[in-house]
Amino acid sequence: MTEGIPTGGFDTETLDLPGWTHVYSGKVRDLYVPADEAITEKIGQECVLVVASDRISAYDHVLSSEIPDKGRVLTQLSLWWFDQLDVEHHVLASTVEGGVPAAVEGRAMICKKLDMFPVECIARGYLTGSGLAEYKESRTVCDIPLPEGLVDGSRLEKALFTPSAKAEVGEHDVNITYDDVVAMVGDDIAARLSELTLKIYTRAEEIARERGIILADTKVEFGIDAATGVITLGDEVLTPDSSRFWDASTYAPGQSQPSYDKQYVRDWLTSAESGWDKSSDTPPPALPAEVVERTRARYVEAYEKLTGRTFA
Repeated sequence: MTEGIPTGGFDTETLDLPGWTHVYSGKVRDLYVPADEAITEKIGQECVLVVASDRISAYDHVLSSEIPDKGRVLTQLSLWWFDQLDVEHHVLASTVEGGVPAAVEGRAMICKKLDMFPVECIARGYLTGSGLAEYKESRTVCDIPLPEGLVDGSRLEKALFTPSAKAEVGEHDVNITYDDVVAMVGDDIAARLSELTLKIYTRAEEIARERGIILADTKVEFGIDAATGVITLGDEVLTPDSSRFWDASTYAPGQSQPSYDKQYVRDWLTSAESGWDKSSDTPPPALPAEVVERTRARYVEAYEKLTGRTFA
């Protein structure tokens, strides 16, 4: 391992945060609510503490291996993006002075309590992934017709709102149509979710391109602010876990693009070396140290290229 780089992840399973009660564990994040009324009084409204672990998932499995500093990268990059976007978001505080416990400073945010919509809001500016798979079958993405002749990595004439339905941990999200979203949340909210998602993507795509990075697609989530009733951006935003970032200098349509995410993890898991069959019910094996290190480096590189800051 490179000198100075941590070799272990951040363990949230044994984490004890005085004044906070653990209520939920997701693939990456753990949620806590105030157990002390003084916390709510200090914040001034109902809130939740969102702690990003160093867990990593692939092929709908949470792996036994962790990626050191991953949770800090995700949190710090999200905070940076929240500052770049002209959209109402859920962050109330991210420092010890603001109320974040010292044990999780840098990887945690105190956030507004939101009633989340059961929709993964996805914007696609390029054709790849599940969108490409559907296109090959029907020349559509989420039932939106697209022209002939597109290939893996083709830039779309305009970005598309291509939602999916949220799945439980261990299950795979399912692409749905805009009409499905209308049926779930109503016409007005569906229109607003689409508008906000495409607004975020358009602005972020411009910012990333200025820094030599292509934002191929991204997933965002929204909820209703319990205090104001305003539709609010929640969860993480524009991180390697929620977005496809490509290096603009090596971008070439017609092939799979190297990305700033867990590509090394996926590639190793599906290689003969891992000995793992992703179609089986067997959990994936632990990752080799080299794969962990290279994955961490890729996350850090994405943070530094996008923000212009040194990750420390």
